[in-house]
Amino acid sequence: MLITSDFEVPQPVDKVWAFFQDIPQVAACLPGAELTDDLGDDTYAGKVAVRMGPVKLQFTGKAHIVERDEAAKRIVVDAAGADEKGRGQASMNVTAQLAAAGRGTKVQVDQDLELSGAAAQYGRGMISDVTAVLMRDFAATMQKRIDAIDRGVSPDQVARAQSASGFAIGMRAMWMALARVFRRFFLPYQAPAS
Repeated sequence: MLITSDFEVPQPVDKVWAFFQDIPQVAACLPGAELTDDLGDDTYAGKVAVRMGPVKLQFTGKAHIVERDEAAKRIVVDAAGADEKGRGQASMNVTAQLAAAGRGTKVQVDQDLELSGAAAQYGRGMISDVTAVLMRDFAATMQKRIDAIDRGVSPDQVARAQSASGFAIGMRAMWMALARVFRRFFLPYQAPAS
């Protein structure tokens, strides 16, 4: 399943690109993600916890940076993991492409996601909604971290920004789904303006 999203960061593209080179900082911006080991050669071990409806999944796995293109400002990561309780597996190829947007940076993220087990039972809409919430939280946390580093706070001193809990992310995704259903079924039937 291919999921494409984008967001803007009010920072110059070179500064955002430099931030993307610090993988522990990037991972700390993603709610539910935790790096557990730097395995060398651009490979990292970690965990990702995500809630899909009533099911909370905790994936343990590895991520490997397969491409860093300085000129194109593109980074490609392959990641794969298995749920710690044996309820499924996930693999993902993520491409982040940075481009100047006015004084800031537009970040386009393409995620080619494959799920099996418990996570695969949810439809594309729910998975897309959860991804949208995660990307918004990621962008906001990344901006806070870049601002803190600009103020002279070292990356080690930057406190892990408070991210939404799995329950909160699930609830926000549910509201997005309900809003989509509401628009689909009720807005077409509005009376024409007179």
